[in-house]
Amino acid sequence: MLSLDSPKWSELVHAYGMASDIPHLLRQLETMPPFNGEEDPWFSIWSSLAHQGDVYSASFAAVPHVVRILAQAPNQADFSYFQFPAWVEICRQKKSVMIPQELETDYFSALKQLPSLVAAAADREWDEAFLSSALSAIAAAKGNGMVAEAIQELTASVAEEFMEWFFNR
Repeated sequence: MLSLDSPKWSELVHAYGMASDIPHLLRQLETMPPFNGEEDPWFSIWSSLAHQGDVYSASFAAVPHVVRILAQAPNQADFSYFQFPAWVEICRQKKSVMIPQELETDYFSALKQLPSLVAAAADREWDEAFLSSALSAIAAAKGNGMVAEAIQELTASVAEEFMEWFFNR
């Protein structure tokens, strides 16, 4: 994967320009901070790398790092460590974004790890956000972006409405 010290980060882009600031944000994830709304590092990672459904070359370089950090302690990670890579893949598929060739192998290798990382987190408590993010990560890793996106939107009340619709159609 692209080293966090690589000068190539300044050649990658995100929503606001050159991605030279992303390695610093990814290093902050090493302490496993939870997603807290508008606090960094997650706020800047989301707004820069998955901005309003758009993804960028730096998004594909960042996903392997998020998954690497997740793999160190899947039982301690909050939902965002699963949701972020799933969302990047959802957006990539939805908008047919090309992955830079030099990032492609590491990106897809990281996605392939997600199902086993979900399994490694099976013993922890799963709230609704964690459940939908974990299941979405599995669907994204298996190449089904549309199902992955639907799962991210599937709260208990939406599932109830869906089941009612499904049995009454």
